[in-house]
Amino acid sequence: MRAHKIVALFTLTLLALAAAAAPEVGDPAPDFTLPASDGNIYALSDFRGREAVVLAWFPRAFTRGCTIECKSLAENGHLLRPFAATYFMASVDPVEKNTAFAEETGADFPLLSDADLSVAAAYGVLHEAGFAQRWTFYIDADGIIAHIDKNVQPATSAEDMAATLEELGVPRRDSIAYGRD
Repeated sequence: MRAHKIVALFTLTLLALAAAAAPEVGDPAPDFTLPASDGNIYALSDFRGREAVVLAWFPRAFTRGCTIECKSLAENGHLLRPFAATYFMASVDPVEKNTAFAEETGADFPLLSDADLSVAAAYGVLHEAGFAQRWTFYIDADGIIAHIDKNVQPATSAEDMAATLEELGVPRRDSIAYGRD
């Protein structure tokens, strides 16, 4: 019983902090270092100066809408891979659950796990019920939030991401001379 109250108090504190400091377009994106379904750990800072990052928050693994969204990205990754951007889905589910979810949906991209809710709170996506809202953050190569989609359509999320990356002017990988001056 006591542990439940501590968790509830922690969650309420994170929600209050998130509401007060939710980032907006033009703000530096909150840094993160999170474990992923592919066994790696990813940090936003690893991409700074190199390429854009798309961080697609989803509420819960194995739910209908989240399954549709993950399959959209898995089946249509060919629309996203040409861009100089790395994309992730992220939730507050434990990494083990996201790993099983990635396997079931055929995800060929990492699903990040924010089990302590701190990154979800920093991005302002933490719902009062303790899950992440379905919002997608587009972060430019300088680490600045370029766009926030708060009206994600799970069935067309890959197509919508590709269109947004195009609108934001994210370069295509084949147009970038990596490693050359």
